[in-house]
Amino acid sequence: MPTQWKRSPEQLHKTYIANTEAFYRAAGRGLAEQMDEFCTACALQLFSRSASLTEEHAQALNALYSKGRPQPSWLLWALTSAVGESGAFLPPLFFWTLTDQDARRGTDCSRVFVRMLTNILLCLAAVDDDVTYAEAEYITECADKLSALCDSAGVKKGKPGLRAADFVTSAQPSFLEKNPPQAAGQTGSGQAKPTQAAAGQAAPEKPDLDELMAELDGLVGLEQVKKDVKSMMNLVKVRQLRQQAGLPVPPLSLHMVFMGNPGTGKTTVARLLGGLYAAIGALKKGQLVEVDRSGLVAGYVGQTAIKTQEVIASALGGVLFIDEAYSLASGGENDFGREAIETVLKAMEDHRDELVVIVAGYTGPMEKFLASNPGLESRFNKYIFFSDYNGEELNAIFHLQCKKNGYELDEAAEAYSRQFFDELYEHRDENFGNGRDVRNQFEDMVVRQANRVAAMQSPSKEDLARFTKEDFSEPEEAEG
Repeated sequence: MPTQWKRSPEQLHKTYIANTEAFYRAAGRGLAEQMDEFCTACALQLFSRSASLTEEHAQALNALYSKGRPQPSWLLWALTSAVGESGAFLPPLFFWTLTDQDARRGTDCSRVFVRMLTNILLCLAAVDDDVTYAEAEYITECADKLSALCDSAGVKKGKPGLRAADFVTSAQPSFLEKNPPQAAGQTGSGQAKPTQAAAGQAAPEKPDLDELMAELDGLVGLEQVKKDVKSMMNLVKVRQLRQQAGLPVPPLSLHMVFMGNPGTGKTTVARLLGGLYAAIGALKKGQLVEVDRSGLVAGYVGQTAIKTQEVIASALGGVLFIDEAYSLASGGENDFGREAIETVLKAMEDHRDELVVIVAGYTGPMEKFLASNPGLESRFNKYIFFSDYNGEELNAIFHLQCKKNGYELDEAAEAYSRQFFDELYEHRDENFGNGRDVRNQFEDMVVRQANRVAAMQSPSKEDLARFTKEDFSEPEEAEG
């Protein structure tokens, strides 16, 4: 059944501008960058609840930019990958500041923001002329969480917003329910986070242990990491058998420290661990909730604990993954990051049987972070080190990206690929991004290949799917 909310990309952009400009007049244009980033993140999470992903969704994402801001250039393949990595809704940092200002001034800008976001999300949900139950649930969740923050801050009541459930047109399963995320050449950002089930559907089945173990074994490299994960699994299994046999069991902490450079698969392994723990009954759900400092720390006294507690609540039954955790202890004694640390430590104690916390980051800063608080050292006693990928492994990750997205290499490109990634590894510096560098290289090659093929008179299907050696670098770079 068609929906009244469907907009063309041009109309959607006008709707976005009309809503955001009204908000900026009240809250300030300095929020434009944060607003665009936040709405894009919401769109990705929303699209994971859509029945399918089409070019219309990519075009809609490209319409989300404020006046004076650069227009995005999302492609469908990149959108599909990003949707698989989207997570749970978290209020933006600026919203906490906004509610505090409203409470002090007697204004209701934050209430206006909630109504504005609901309108934008309904338009985004309807880009395929369909609003599913799962999409409506997500929109309602966003509005409810933001409104609850308004209530807790004491913001005056405003007129009620639209009810997303009133505009549902179908109950089709969501995109992620029909296309569960798969590990493919882990790039360090391959987390898969839980989606809400459509109304009336049963709870998701327990993860399949054999499938998850096969997925772990299929990851490129990380041999020592795989051994460490399997050892943890064996430890948990034997502990459960001892309990069943009436034997005493020593205390066991499942919390971990992941050390290593970016792009080495830490998030992917954390996601798999959550599923594996759920498969053997150590966790109830096994979902992964990934945050960094900005996802835990607020800008005013007393708000950080509330914000952190909300994140922890969404992670109960699964894994809370804190990336670049050392940044929480990087400030002085009065830094709000320390409040987040204390809140997490308390949750680890209060929810010891239903929450696994994994902190991750560079090796040196993580060692200093753990030494900054006695509670951290006592609760994190399992360390897993993620080494850099070598040239052969980087090349293997690149080929997985190509296969996943329907590209192949001609003979010259195939030979050069090995040389290219060997040199990338040999000349790496402190900014080396491992799998992230591979992903960036692949995305750059997609653009170069598109520019090359677009100049052809009548490109064949093989031309559309083939990388050549010249696609590895810009023409002027290749000549040099």
